[in-house]
Amino acid sequence: MFIIESYGTAVLFCVVTMLCWGSWANTQKLSAGHWRFELFYWDYVLGIVGLALLLALTLGNFGESGRSFWIDLQQAEPTNLGSAIWGGVLFNAANILLVAAIAIAGMSVAFPVGIGLALVIGVVVNYLEAPVGSAGLLAGGMALIVVAMLLNAVAYRRTATAAGETTGARVSAKGLLLSVVAGGLMGLFYGYVAQAMFPNFDQPEPGKLSPYTALVFFALGILASNLLFNTLLMYRPFVGTPVSYADYFRGGRRNHLTGVLGGMIWCLGMAFSILASDKAGPAISYGLGQGATVVAALWGIFVWREFGTASKGVSTLLACMLLCYVVGLGLLIVAR
Repeated sequence: MFIIESYGTAVLFCVVTMLCWGSWANTQKLSAGHWRFELFYWDYVLGIVGLALLLALTLGNFGESGRSFWIDLQQAEPTNLGSAIWGGVLFNAANILLVAAIAIAGMSVAFPVGIGLALVIGVVVNYLEAPVGSAGLLAGGMALIVVAMLLNAVAYRRTATAAGETTGARVSAKGLLLSVVAGGLMGLFYGYVAQAMFPNFDQPEPGKLSPYTALVFFALGILASNLLFNTLLMYRPFVGTPVSYADYFRGGRRNHLTGVLGGMIWCLGMAFSILASDKAGPAISYGLGQGATVVAALWGIFVWREFGTASKGVSTLLACMLLCYVVGLGLLIVAR
């Protein structure tokens, strides 16, 4: 199977993860005007499963390192398969809430709050499992990211208050709450996937999973749980009227392809993050990937103009938020 050989390459893979995880939500934004996110999410999940299988059948069987996908699948222990699947279930619960928060509050709010919280929880959990890197630098980076989260929340509330929208303020509060709950769950899923894999990808362990096998069963966990989670959300949505499966099948080709593309972009980031964890350690790999918050905030601020009516004071808060994120991520990089 294909694996990476150096920490420098691992950091590069984490940068790709950051770009993928920070950009996939643009596909939801592109379809938001005429396609409900509950319907979008079915295609998003299919995109994740499809790319996970494609990577396992190609890169997972490429080269002489590690263990090929088919051989790995035959020897995998059920407990490790279950751990990867459970990681997918946790991620799906978190991500559905995050997508709902994006639909309500926008990318520049849902990502810094939800993913920022997930980053802090995920780095702590994964570091306790595999303590790779300087704890002091990791703590400093996370502290700056928490400050950035708070600055973003303040900026968003000021914008809503200045607009004088009472209903909008209530919606904003719901969006922030969903972001916080999503972040709490999102910070836990990665550890279960990491536990299922053998730690050194060029030294397979009996019963453990290769990164490609773990990715496939992680994706299957997302698909299975989506039958419950997203069905409930379709008929009991956070905002708007209920939608049905008939509405999904009435969608056009562009609607469906946009969702599939979003899922494939996210899954590519997940695959690169997992591969990078071999040389960088799960805590640093996950933490750097969650720098997606900066990418998403930039999309939301400069492309989607989610703070287009903000005052000069709010603009200053946003600039400080981005600075804190960038410096915090820099500390995570040098922590290795």
